[in-house]
Amino acid sequence: LAAAAAEERSTLTRVRVKNVKTGATSEIPASAAFVAIGHDPNTKMVKGQVDLDSNGYIVVKPGSSRTSVEGVFASGDVADHVYRQAITSAGTGAMAALDAERWLSEQGFCSPAA
Repeated sequence: LAAAAAEERSTLTRVRVKNVKTGATSEIPASAAFVAIGHDPNTKMVKGQVDLDSNGYIVVKPGSSRTSVEGVFASGDVADHVYRQAITSAGTGAMAALDAERWLSEQGFCSPAA
């Protein structure tokens, strides 16, 4: 089923859905909704450059954001095939930033912390 529309009100009361195979529509009572937009990671630009799993997600080393390429870090929806949420993207984005800063420091590109 694919969500087709929600009645325009200040409070959600129902959702109209359409069966994409049969074209039949129906309404489902609902007081809340969560909408996920897509399930395919947007990793085409790095295909063949970093390791991807069989579903197209960037493979990261466990407990980090490090990829198969030194100095390249991944976070968020391109590396998280379990949660795929904005909040986890923000958290792993911070993780990747810290991993990148540490890597740059190890390479001599950053001055020591004050």
